[in-house]
Amino acid sequence: MLRSLDDDQAQEVVTIPLAGKSSIADHMVIASGRSTRQVASMAQKISERIKKELGRNVRIEGLPVADWVLIDADDVIVHLFRPEVRTFYNLERMWAFEESNAAPAGG
Repeated sequence: MLRSLDDDQAQEVVTIPLAGKSSIADHMVIASGRSTRQVASMAQKISERIKKELGRNVRIEGLPVADWVLIDADDVIVHLFRPEVRTFYNLERMWAFEESNAAPAGG
């Protein structure tokens, strides 16, 4: 999943471990795209990659508007934003994100 975001030139990719904080998933990934078109494209490619590599479907919310797209892949939740929308909602802060808690997303 992180490889797909890297391939699509996602910006400011952050992973947040949720184990022990929430029962919704084990990890949350937050990333930005430069435009609604890029956000929508990243979401579709992640969905296709998960289906191909893991054999399971994901749930996607937020298409076709694509200001904020949520991808629910069971143990991982992915939020893809346009930069202005990401700044407004500031999910990193909502989940008590701190630099020392985050795993840098590299690939």
